[in-house]
Amino acid sequence: LKHWIALNFILSDSLRSARIVTQSFSCVQDVFHASSSDLQALGLERGIAEALSSPGLLDRAREELDKLEKRGYSVLSIGDKQFPKRLREISDPPLVLYYAGKIDTLNVPSVSIVGARRPTPYGRAVAEKLAHDLSAKGVVVISGLARGIDSISHWGALRGGKTIAVLGSGLDRIYPKENGPLFEKIIENGLVLSEYPLKAPPLKYHFPCRNRIISGLSIGTVVVEGTKRSGSLITARLALDQNREVMAVPGNITSELSQGPNWLLQDGAKLVSDWKDVVEEFPSPMREEIISREKKKKKEPPSLDKEEKMVYNLLFPDKLTSVDV
Repeated sequence: LKHWIALNFILSDSLRSARIVTQSFSCVQDVFHASSSDLQALGLERGIAEALSSPGLLDRAREELDKLEKRGYSVLSIGDKQFPKRLREISDPPLVLYYAGKIDTLNVPSVSIVGARRPTPYGRAVAEKLAHDLSAKGVVVISGLARGIDSISHWGALRGGKTIAVLGSGLDRIYPKENGPLFEKIIENGLVLSEYPLKAPPLKYHFPCRNRIISGLSIGTVVVEGTKRSGSLITARLALDQNREVMAVPGNITSELSQGPNWLLQDGAKLVSDWKDVVEEFPSPMREEIISREKKKKKEPPSLDKEEKMVYNLLFPDKLTSVDV
């Protein structure tokens, strides 16, 4: 494990180099017995080859393990039996997964929900309801702990069940900072993952790389809102490349944030209007098992007095109502 962490220190920002190393060595310890020139001969850049041969690298990895233990966190390597099977299947799996929370969450059927960082009231309502309904049926909802649809999906899932957050930074550098309480809530009843070392900052290029883990862990990815150039469409493309299901929630044709999901729908993505549309894409018998959990008994409406009914009738799931009204 120490050797995998040391390797990840150098290669977490270079998927190409990680691929070369894992394909060239059957045992991770052998990488550290190779000379810089041997590593360059395999196709690694000189700076990376020299970094892998640098003294003190394994000591840094040992210190990282000690820090993880003190914080109550842990780490899986790709060589570990508990490493998620779905993630092992993708073309560029992470070398390690730092984690906080309940690792058995990885064994539950999961779907990722992604979308805009500044969603409309419609997008917020749909993401929260969809995440809640799926998690209440025993499906784990995966997202990226970012502002907007990601955070809303996590909160919605926590009301119904479990969720997994995949970070674009280290576990000691939660981004955005205001999601610190959400991070703490997730590790109580879910899982937070990162391929980056504990102190790794939220660098811009980390987030597109992080998206391959979100889609790779999932049976399918649902896009709620986003422009045609948004990160959520990157996740959808990665899901397609990984042979995962791609789904989208239709949006208002006059809204820029509907361009992404509506374009995906035109391109053949599955239209999602509720949780059943998502679960229908699951393999059998998983699909039948989840659908069977649905309660046949209709949920009774809340008991309201006259004034409460007046307020209730002025509230809508897809638009804002002012306090004055």
